[in-house]
Amino acid sequence: MTNQPQSVVWVHGDCLRPDNPALLHAPAAPAVFVFDDELLRDYRISLKRLVFLYESLCELPVTIVRGDVATELCAFAHQHHATHIVTTASVAPRFQQIVTAIKKSHHVTVLAEEPFVDIPVHTDIKRFSRYWQVARARLFD
Repeated sequence: MTNQPQSVVWVHGDCLRPDNPALLHAPAAPAVFVFDDELLRDYRISLKRLVFLYESLCELPVTIVRGDVATELCAFAHQHHATHIVTTASVAPRFQQIVTAIKKSHHVTVLAEEPFVDIPVHTDIKRFSRYWQVARARLFD
């Protein structure tokens, strides 16, 4: 048995794929995805988007829960006696807030991944169409 702390993996909506760096980093660790109540409430995510997320999650070795992300992540880690949460970096505005909250009780490792496209930091990413306008121009120019 190793002296490494027990880990859990936080899978979020910006990296829903089997080769998610966090899943590869800790392949034996339990993984969780949290449907974010605040995001669902404030951004009116379409049913089509929710179905896409759910179908993508069904392809991954992940437990799916709903609620406040930081609270649910800490509860999941506690349930698995984990002191460490591993995740993949995100440009989502709430990501850093959530990481800051969970760092109060757990060690957090945020793994970088190669971006699909480099976009300016202050690009409006609340709607995919706005993101895609910037991304498309950078990809195909």
